Amino acid sequence: MSFGRLERRQGDAPMSEINVTPLVDVMLVLLVIFIVAAPIMAGRLALDLPRAQTPKAEAPAAAVLAVAIDAQGQWFLDDRPVNVDALREHLAETGRQRPDTEVQLRADSRVPYGQVAEFIGWAQAAGLSRMGFVAQPAAAR
Repeated sequence: MSFGRLERRQGDAPMSEINVTPLVDVMLVLLVIFIVAAPIMAGRLALDLPRAQTPKAEAPAAAVLAVAIDAQGQWFLDDRPVNVDALREHLAETGRQRPDTEVQLRADSRVPYGQVAEFIGWAQAAGLSRMGFVAQPAAAR
């Protein structure tokens, strides 16, 4: 048994080059973020519009058909109760006579969306494409 010197293995030489892979990854992520964000930022146009007193807007010259549905599913035409068949018939007649008539729908907030969508289909089938949805203004906070 000899107690000689143990051979030491030479360690790896220090790396003298910079690893650019993480830098490239970060730059590509930033590029994607700028590509996505640029159209959003360019779409905003900050204008300070002048203020002026304007006369009240007059009601449009086109005819208006007021239709309402309450929470129980009862239909109303110009605030008078009407059944579904009479309503559809009136929509078809109005569509034939004046297709530019605007239909204003007042639906209770508890009415299922399916009934509103069904009414929109009736109006479009009758040739009435101008639809308005009437809502209450939000309460001031």
